[in-house]
Amino acid sequence: MAAPHAIHEEFPDAADRIHALKLSNGHFARLLDDYDSVNDRVAGAESRQTPMSAEAETDLRKERARLKDEIARMLAGSH
Repeated sequence: MAAPHAIHEEFPDAADRIHALKLSNGHFARLLDDYDSVNDRVAGAESRQTPMSAEAETDLRKERARLKDEIARMLAGSH
């Protein structure tokens, strides 16, 4: 089961664009990998399976938001 905030949940109407960009754009594919990794770490912190300081968790949330924003920009430019 995917962690909450998985990219397909964040952009439910963009599945085809996400797939196409992932195959055609290496930078976009790396962004997706980075987003998934950070999102999994946030989920671990939220569930307390991965203990960390509140500051570290906040930093991860900020990084996830930054990655999501960049993904959104690239999706918007792919129309």
